[in-house]
Parts: sequence; structure tokens; C-alpha cells
Amino acid sequence: MVARVAEEWLNSCSGCEISLVDLGERILDVLRLVEFVHMPVLMDHKYFGQLGDGARIDIPEADVGIITGGLRNEEHLEVARVMRERCGLIIALGTCATHGGIPALVNSFTNEAVLERCYSTETTDAGQPRPKEGLPPLLDAVYALDEKIKVDVYLPGCPPHPDQVFDLLTGLLTGGPVSLSEKSVCDFCPTVRKGKGQVKRLRRFLQAPEWGAPGEPLDKTRCLLEQGFLCMGPVTRGGCGGGLLVPRCLKAGVPCRGCSGPVSHDGNQLLQMLNALASNGIELDSLPDYPSLLRFSGSHALLRPAQSVRK
Repeated sequence: MVARVAEEWLNSCSGCEISLVDLGERILDVLRLVEFVHMPVLMDHKYFGQLGDGARIDIPEADVGIITGGLRNEEHLEVARVMRERCGLIIALGTCATHGGIPALVNSFTNEAVLERCYSTETTDAGQPRPKEGLPPLLDAVYALDEKIKVDVYLPGCPPHPDQVFDLLTGLLTGGPVSLSEKSVCDFCPTVRKGKGQVKRLRRFLQAPEWGAPGEPLDKTRCLLEQGFLCMGPVTRGGCGGGLLVPRCLKAGVPCRGCSGPVSHDGNQLLQMLNALASNGIELDSLPDYPSLLRFSGSHALLRPAQSVRK
């Protein structure tokens, strides 16, 4: 039986859709199992009918709904609710959908502060009204999907590895096992913790780490956190390397930035990372900034505008 699949992108960059394309020839295996009935990134399907004369958003009924991106404005919220209504099962694909992603960094500021910054600069006329016509009102924050609708399956990642996407879709559609890694990036990292010479202060990633000799494998390299570079591996869900296993950032020679979100869905990467640093004797005042520890997981009310200091 071929499953009907609807896909929507909301407050996102299309990176997760690119992961679908990056399935390569395997996408033919997926297409034997599914019929895409709605996918704005690839298909011309109007929300309000082809002539725009519909009274409400119309999305075809589907067995599976895939949603990328979080919720930033009222249109995103309305589309997400219609997807929930029309789809038997909802997959939150990508860290924007599961935890807010990079866009949720805006949760550190009020909407007014953001609009003031955008429309009252040296390149804009502060006296001109802000654009409103035809624009959906902003929500008060960037929300992850499960803060507003019921989500059945989560696949974080920025974007998820094509191997993860393939395993998830084929597992769901064939009745096979579907599971996410419950280990951290560190569990997949080949670098070595030498257990001595641990630095006490962090440094910005402005110089190359101490790698092994040219051509040597990563398992000859000393742990980047031990070298004093902030690496979010201890508090980030592993598996981002797909079938290759080696985490993608580490394979590229840079520290983990936490893009797959916390190891457990309801984890707090900021608090957990502070605990990891403190337990290793690293001085917390050497952190460049604290909000960056939530750069991919600031929804669920973890990032909020700073309260005004009373005089």
C-alpha cells in the first residue's frame, strides 16, 4: 500500500528538504512507498485553491505529515494546525521543528526590540511606518511544533543526515523499527581524552586545534574540549554522522555546535553544558556568552527576553 505524505516548511531555511534530495538514488526506494500529495517546496499547490478563492487553508488528507521549521507567525501556526488535522501522523523534521533551531535565538528579545532594530537603523527612515499589509502577525516567540500541536515522531538535526531521514521514512512506511540515538555526540567522537593537561579556561575557535600528523585518523587527535575549545558534544544528541558514525562537525575539523539539540528531547543544553564544564574544572567566566549554549534549542521557554532592571 502506498502512503499519502504531505510536507510543509514553516520558519525554516529548506536545509531539511535538501536532506531529502540528498537521499540520491535511495529516493526512488522512498517514492515506491509514498505519494506526495502536498509539498510546497516542489509542488504547486495553493493554500486557498488554485484561483485563491478558498475560505480557509486546504491541505489534502495524508497518512503522514512532515513539518520542517518552527512557528514564528500566525500563518505558521494556522498551517501547522491544518496539517495536524489532515494528517494521521506528524513528523517534526529538523531542529527548528523539534527545538526552535537558530531562529529561536530571537526569543532573547521582545518583538518590539527586534522590529526596532530592523526598521530603525542608519539605512532606514525611522519616521516611516513599519510594513504590515499582507503580513501575518508575529507570535510572541519562536515555538517548537510540540508547543502548539501534537507531534508523533521527532528527527532533530540541522539538517538531519540523509541516512537518518531514509531510515526514519522507510521504517515508518514498512512497519520496521524506528529509533533515534540515545547517546551523545561524544559517544561517536573518535578523538581521544588523554585525561591530563585539561585547560581551565575556554578560548574562541580562532586558531586550529592540535591535530595529529597530516593524514592520521581522528583517533590520534586530542579531545577539542580538553584543548580548551567549546564543544557541545557532551550534551548533544549523537547520530548526526549517519551511517558514517563520525560526527559531521568533527569530521570537518571543528567542534560540535549542538545542532541536533539535547540528548533527551526535554533536556536543557545550557544547564547541562555548564555542569559538564564545571565538573571538568573549566572556569565558567571564560565562556564567550551563555545564550550560545542554546543556539539550536531556545524554544520551550528556555530563552526569554531579559527583564528590565529596576532602578
